[in-house]
Amino acid sequence: MESVNKALEGRAQGRFDYQQLVEEIMQDKDVATFIQEHQLNSAEIKKSISKFSQFISERDQFKNGEETYLAKGYQPILVMNQGYADVSYKETEALIAAEKEREMRSRIRLLNLPESLRGISLEDLDFDDRWMTIEQLVKFIVDYPSQKQGLYLYGDFGIGKTYLLAAFANDLAMVRGISTVMLHFPTFVQDLKGGFKNNTVREQIEEVKGAPCLIIDDIGAEQFSSWLRDEVLQVILQYRMQEDLPTFFSSNLSFSDLQQRMSKGKEGDESWQAQRVMERLRYLAKEIHLPGANRRNQ
Repeated sequence: MESVNKALEGRAQGRFDYQQLVEEIMQDKDVATFIQEHQLNSAEIKKSISKFSQFISERDQFKNGEETYLAKGYQPILVMNQGYADVSYKETEALIAAEKEREMRSRIRLLNLPESLRGISLEDLDFDDRWMTIEQLVKFIVDYPSQKQGLYLYGDFGIGKTYLLAAFANDLAMVRGISTVMLHFPTFVQDLKGGFKNNTVREQIEEVKGAPCLIIDDIGAEQFSSWLRDEVLQVILQYRMQEDLPTFFSSNLSFSDLQQRMSKGKEGDESWQAQRVMERLRYLAKEIHLPGANRRNQ
């Protein structure tokens, strides 16, 4: 209310008509409604004048988006406090939405993957020839926690496997509140090797193996070794199988091709060791071929 604000300015400059200010405050629509709703008597109104004045000033600053308003994201409101009016603050819809977005983002941990993968949704994707896969991802979200088996998506380079799983992780966090660790496996392997210097390999493995939901991106593209297969991947998969934790994968290799790759070790044919890992992987995830053209060149 402009006249009230002028009266307040006048008080600051030594020109102050208290009765005029009271009259202006009482004519304010929000104040009048509050007085009527709470049936304040004369004594209660008198005790509340300073708070009514504060409310009007802050309300107008809030509505006008003025920089001088200190409680950013909160709307001033009138409340009763031990027999007189007081000013309180409630979260705005914009702040609630921002906090919900921030909480959702915190539930997605990206390891060596771009931040641009945050915030996307399955609804944002082109369904085209991938609609059956998207349908299964949506079904997992709807059926969770009764549904625990993840998906192993494989297909050519650049068809959007990583993007698809990131969208799924965001929706899983938004709808179910489930935290996901999504890691780029080849880079994760390099980080593990670097961990030998400071003895953090075990800690790095522990950090990801117990994630409520784990997405291993680009498995099969790493520099393969028997140590990686038996001491890293099998340890992670074994734990997740025992704990029945949802696990998803993306790869350029089918199950058969991945098993063949893991069968070739320094000792020659290591088919048995590879088969042990694949048994756990097959338990955790259903193999799905993802068709499509290379989207990176479009």
